[in-house]
Amino acid sequence: MDISRLKKLLAEVKSGKVDIDGALEKLRHLPYEDIGFAMVDHHRHLRQGAPEVIFCEGKKPSQVAAIAAKMIEKGSDVLATRAGRDMYKALKALDKRAVYHEEARAVVILHGKKKATEGVVLVLTAGTTDIPVAEEAAVTARTLGSTVETMYDVGVSGIHRLFGRKDSVYGARVIVVVAGMDGALPSVVGGLVDKPVIAVPTSIGYGASFGGVAALLTMLNSCAPGVSVVNIDNGFGAGCMAHKINVLGEK
Repeated sequence: MDISRLKKLLAEVKSGKVDIDGALEKLRHLPYEDIGFAMVDHHRHLRQGAPEVIFCEGKKPSQVAAIAAKMIEKGSDVLATRAGRDMYKALKALDKRAVYHEEARAVVILHGKKKATEGVVLVLTAGTTDIPVAEEAAVTARTLGSTVETMYDVGVSGIHRLFGRKDSVYGARVIVVVAGMDGALPSVVGGLVDKPVIAVPTSIGYGASFGGVAALLTMLNSCAPGVSVVNIDNGFGAGCMAHKINVLGEK
């Protein structure tokens, strides 16, 4: 149970703003809310440290807006992933605070400015074509409250580009490495640092890359210890994991 919300509800009952029946109705929707086509999980931030995220692919704009409306009613931030401009228009009509991150294909609605972490999540890409997946990771971690820095197009075919910015690499608390093609960059980074490295294979590459499977297998077979791997093109999952690791290091 969310204690702060329960205390607020009790105060409303005492002040007469809410009657007993109204209080019972609000209590009924505290853990989750059934809106017919979706069960909105209002307590996810209590269990997992972050609110429910709306995955937009396969949903109608009206459905995404309806879910977001229920989250906003409960004071939750909104992150909608894999969102096109039609989703953004629906969310912007719902709440003027909606911001569209086009490369990340994400819409964010924040209730207030979060205090950013002291620790930094660094998001790297091997190539420019990996940036959309990297941006999804960066926007996710930043929305959840992490300080995020990005460094793009520093792949192994020109590894001196990475070595030229060693201070940023060594200064990060968590590093997300996004790569397609041969997927070798996470092993290089993992061999340089004593920080957690989250590898994200992308579906970028020529025929034998098999839509990112080649990069995935390379990352799973990394000889560098401390490298973990998420699924192909899963920038969101990497951003969530990076943030959870990052906040463990906060004072």
